[in-house]
Amino acid sequence: MSIVAVGINHKTAPVSVREKISFNPDALSTALQSMLDTVKCKEAVILSTCNRTELYLVQDEAIDVTQERLINWLEQYHNVPASTILPSLYIHQDQEAVNHMMRVACGLDSLVLGEPQILGQMKQAYGQAKAAGSMALVMDRLFQRTFGVAKQVRTETEIGASAVSVAFASVNLAKHIFANLEKVRVLLVGAGETIELVAKHLYENKVGKITVANRTIARAELMAEKFGGKAITLAQIPEQMALSDIVITSTGSTLPLIGKGMVEGALAKRKHQPIFMVDLAVPRDIEEQVADLEDVFLYTVDDLQGIIAKNMENRRKAAVEAESIVNTQANSFMSWLRGLNTQDTVVSYRKQCLEERDQLLKRALLQLEGDKAPEAIMAELATKLTNKFMHAPTSALQSAAQGGELDKLIYLRDIFDIDKKP
Repeated sequence: MSIVAVGINHKTAPVSVREKISFNPDALSTALQSMLDTVKCKEAVILSTCNRTELYLVQDEAIDVTQERLINWLEQYHNVPASTILPSLYIHQDQEAVNHMMRVACGLDSLVLGEPQILGQMKQAYGQAKAAGSMALVMDRLFQRTFGVAKQVRTETEIGASAVSVAFASVNLAKHIFANLEKVRVLLVGAGETIELVAKHLYENKVGKITVANRTIARAELMAEKFGGKAITLAQIPEQMALSDIVITSTGSTLPLIGKGMVEGALAKRKHQPIFMVDLAVPRDIEEQVADLEDVFLYTVDDLQGIIAKNMENRRKAAVEAESIVNTQANSFMSWLRGLNTQDTVVSYRKQCLEERDQLLKRALLQLEGDKAPEAIMAELATKLTNKFMHAPTSALQSAAQGGELDKLIYLRDIFDIDKKP
């Protein structure tokens, strides 16, 4: 039995190839069943995101046989020639496969080092495989261990502590300037992807109030609705700016939308209460001269790039620690997997039973040295031995019965000889 991870990602394939073998989430259950039937694997999980498609499986065949079946299946399922897939494909087995999965979950193999979104996507893939019935003991245990490793890496290293996107860096700066964002009013200018990401980070940090200004009011309304804010036109910016503590812009305008005079007017209405401004646009949305105003803290995309470069270096240092954690945990999982072979399992079970017997026997022998009747001691020993050895089977039977797992219940009745006739 071995674990295999096969896939393509942003490092090995352009988007034109990645999109050809991505999986529709709505059809994932069907794809998993098809994979089990065609590739002849025992367990299967599919992870499909914009940056990667990976297949994780447990199988008994030789790796070259499995690889050939997988490629044939991908070719048929997606109607894509193998020649398109093969140059970008990577395959890992056993220790390498486990190590790879854990690195992916920790964001060590991501386009943005340490990004947390991939962990949620792996948890979704795990849930889909569980629901589809394509996952059993080994994959279930591997994913649970993988999630634990990702949590350990997040807790024990600084891999995700530093902002490495302009949107995240903007919000991080705001958090440093305003001790509590819950009472802060924000004006976002633009309604593109960058501003939406800014709005998302602000919303997650429970910012007080979000207003979105955009040339197309319908787009502004759509975004504002997502984050419990309101939408305005570009013409309403001067009025709204006077009410805003933070202004963040990112539009495609070729000329500045916010000039020095407009900001001066807003400051006068605010009685010179400071405004924190971030211009994420190229060309600029905010006139350069605005930075000269005494009550304005203005940052441009270049200012943020310097912060991001420093933070990326911090993440790279944290990644070294994370890699060490991953290697240790991958080794630990492989030790557990090797212990699943029949001989080791039987030896471990017998050892456990004998140790429990010896403990109870030792106690009984000590009791025999006292005044207690031997018959009572023997009866107590028999009862305790029976209870000890019945505990695990009884728990398993109750769990299967309560969970409505009929197949598991039948299996347990069989291995415990419950239906055996005398």
